[in-house]
Amino acid sequence: MKQKMSPSWIRASSRPLLASAVVASAVLLAACGGSKDKAASQTAARVNKDEVTVHQINFVLQQQRGLRPEQTEAASRQILERLIDQQLALQKADDLKLDRDPRVVQQLEAMRREILARAYVERLGEAASKPTPDEIKKYYDEKPALFRDRRIYNIQELLIEAKPEQLPELRERLAASKNINEFVEFLKSREMRFAANQAVRTPEQLPPAALDSFARMKDGQATMSQAPNGVQVVLLAGSRSQPVTEEQARATIEQILLNERKRKLAEDELKSLRAAAKIEYVGKFAERPASGAAAAPLPATTPAAADPAASAGLSSTDISKGLGLK
Repeated sequence: MKQKMSPSWIRASSRPLLASAVVASAVLLAACGGSKDKAASQTAARVNKDEVTVHQINFVLQQQRGLRPEQTEAASRQILERLIDQQLALQKADDLKLDRDPRVVQQLEAMRREILARAYVERLGEAASKPTPDEIKKYYDEKPALFRDRRIYNIQELLIEAKPEQLPELRERLAASKNINEFVEFLKSREMRFAANQAVRTPEQLPPAALDSFARMKDGQATMSQAPNGVQVVLLAGSRSQPVTEEQARATIEQILLNERKRKLAEDELKSLRAAAKIEYVGKFAERPASGAAAAPLPATTPAAADPAASAGLSSTDISKGLGLK
């Protein structure tokens, strides 16, 4: 019998390494102008015939999220050392003419396409208007489980291997059991295979579709539903209140709504571009997909997750920090 299983809701060789270093170096050098624009750069280090500039360091620093001001100096020195290693790798790659390697060329072109497409989407997003105080308040009021009635959930989960016809009996036994241990003993007596897991979850870590259901549950309550290979039982072992005021949530909500608007602008623009373009599918791609085979969206240049917080590019940790919580 398996002991643990994650909850159902929870999504070398030297040459590849050298190629990766070349790609990263090329992007940084292209973004910052390399050593050609010496008049506009400040030298941080000389690496043989080339320079590593302060502009390159600052470019990398800008990508570091959550970096505190007092950490900047140490981080800059660490970044400089990495850029020196990168420059040395780039120089050797130049000697070996790796920029002509078909795989490297393909990687560079793919990165160029991604950067330019993302830059265009970001330019579109600049037209998005900031949410008004009324819109922020409306969002806050419409999501009490995230803010006003926010709780931290202690969850126990059982994933049971069972046939569909066994679901009614399992549901009946779960309702009749005084506690989860009694139900587990029943499973053992029937020699049913199951896996157990326990976790503490914040509202941001729960699927948006399930959050309202959890918010309505009382401590000690359990739910049962069908799972891909059987049955899933979720018990709310306990919870504690951790409400968030509108003032605490304002900055986070504003960012969520703003990013949602940016995503919508990008979506509408791409639909418009598709409608105006002449797109012809060739070869096997010209064939119609099998019935019911919907096209799975590829990772886009803008997040398009169902969770508004995810679409804003915010993790549960970001949200908790933004709300002033630990």
